Amino acid sequence: MKKVLTLAVLAAAIGLAACSKKENEGAAAPAAAAGALVVKIGHAAPLTGPQAHLGKDNENGVRLAIDELNAKGFEIGGKKVQFELLSEDDQADPRVATTVAKKFVDDGVNAIIGHLNSGTTIPASRIYNEAGIVEVSPSATNPKYTQQGYANAFRVMANDVQQGAVLGEFAVKEMGAKNVAIIDDKTAYGAGLAAEFEKAVIASGGVIVVHEYTNDKASDFTAILTRIKGKKPDLLFYGGMDGQGAPMAKQMKTLGLTSRFLGGDGIHTAEFIKLAGAAAEGTTASLPGVPLQDMPKGPDFKKRFEAKYGVIQLYAPYCYDAMMVVAEAMQRAGSIEPARYLPEMMKTHHDGVTASIGFDAKGDLTGGAITVYRIVDGDWKVIKTIAGAPVVPAAAEAAAVPAAR
Repeated sequence: MKKVLTLAVLAAAIGLAACSKKENEGAAAPAAAAGALVVKIGHAAPLTGPQAHLGKDNENGVRLAIDELNAKGFEIGGKKVQFELLSEDDQADPRVATTVAKKFVDDGVNAIIGHLNSGTTIPASRIYNEAGIVEVSPSATNPKYTQQGYANAFRVMANDVQQGAVLGEFAVKEMGAKNVAIIDDKTAYGAGLAAEFEKAVIASGGVIVVHEYTNDKASDFTAILTRIKGKKPDLLFYGGMDGQGAPMAKQMKTLGLTSRFLGGDGIHTAEFIKLAGAAAEGTTASLPGVPLQDMPKGPDFKKRFEAKYGVIQLYAPYCYDAMMVVAEAMQRAGSIEPARYLPEMMKTHHDGVTASIGFDAKGDLTGGAITVYRIVDGDWKVIKTIAGAPVVPAAAEAAAVPAAR
């Protein structure tokens, strides 16, 4: 990444931040009760562009948690608090994300829920680390995020090592794929997931016949798919998001490419089905965690969320859990200051909507299950859940791991 932004990009980012601030101020949370302590929660995701539906879904997940905490008179250190959401549009752009991160630092936020994409989370995390602000990503799955040694970085979703390994083995051993083609969008998420998938396919006895590349803004995949068709793969894996996965699925049908289509959590959305239409049928994809309907708190969360915001796109439940984990850590510490409640983050054992949440010494979710789904009759149906290891709070590992990650 270039260290110096172009004037055009910088101007756009600054303008965006100003617009986002006005939007936040226009839809501000109710005024804090007299004497209540204001807790600023920063949230960042793409709120414009092809991933805006996912970004807004994330924002609403955080917002629902905040509204519920405020409604019940949540207390920290014996004092009522008022959580305030500051949401910014990072456009799924690493350069804009760093500008957003600096703005959050200047605004004095007490915690960050975000970013959505690995490609924005990783560069922004350096800024949060320098400022000592706790960051919990609900959806960034690239392993590099928590491999940087930052004590303040956490995630509530299984990472790409876990997810890619499950998908690669599933493709060969349960979908019967021998010859596999891969396309990834070169983002930190897409490339990272594809790399782990490729390793797992080979380890399971499969053969990678071709690995092609696109980008997260593309819409025409005809040339790539034509080359792949000549290789006659049993299965095509895509590492990327639904904005590219959906037209890719449609163009596969148009070209007569009969390979089965497989992807990760990035295409496991209602929007994918909407955009791909009939071509979506039979698509297989994964999603970290146990199916929402199988979690004790899942059905009730779905009911509450959809009554306010409509259908869940993808990561909203993870955002909700991330916010609740932060709030509980603050409450246990009796403080909203990151330096004070950070040690409590490492002791987390939260019975969440998406999982029983605990963190290992790196800040990764422990015991992260992966569920594989397939589109049948126009809807995502559960095929199989591969359970993760039992949750072991990071505190149990303290004797063997340095204090600073």
